[in-house]
Amino acid sequence: MNKTTLFAGSIGMFALAATASASPYLGMSLESVDNGGAIAGDTYRLYVDVEAGARIDAVFGNSSNTLNIGVDGGSFVQSTFGGNTSQDINTAFFPIVPSLQWESFVTIGLLDNTDNALNNVGMDWAAFEAGDALITDNGSWFVTPNDIQGEEIGGRVLIGQFTISAGASLVGSVSVQGKDADGVTFQATNISWVPAPGALALLGVAGLAGRRRRR
Repeated sequence: MNKTTLFAGSIGMFALAATASASPYLGMSLESVDNGGAIAGDTYRLYVDVEAGARIDAVFGNSSNTLNIGVDGGSFVQSTFGGNTSQDINTAFFPIVPSLQWESFVTIGLLDNTDNALNNVGMDWAAFEAGDALITDNGSWFVTPNDIQGEEIGGRVLIGQFTISAGASLVGSVSVQGKDADGVTFQATNISWVPAPGALALLGVAGLAGRRRRR
């Protein structure tokens, strides 16, 4: 049985996941990465922060928890030679096409296709490919629970690399499913991250304006 068949009912499964123990989910972090000017825009890597020994098996959206990853004040920057997931990133082409290394793509744990078991179901990539928001209420990218790439490294699991218009902000929310250190399934739904610096600057200006109005 292949992994796509195994996870054909995965979206329904996300609504029924066991959550008997305290969740190992700790938050989300957005890391700025220097792309050296190889691609136009600002590159960020998005992580799910979890307790030691935990893992992430799936990032999803369903009818109760829509996944939405978008750009405020710009768009996603895509390499002509890239793809939508880390399965499409071949390091052999980096010297020929430097922009490929900084492509916008989703993943679990890995930055390229080396020993990569990532799969997806129900995802419509068309808007994302065109630079617009990645949205789904019935889709997921995932690995099976025995795939090593879902395990935390340093207390976090990478779920995407995104290059966006310079000065814009990565915004949105996702839901994830994984296992804690004891192997108990958990979910964290409609979770979001602190926006990229562009949005923080705008929030700071808005906050300052608000304080001025109240005086």
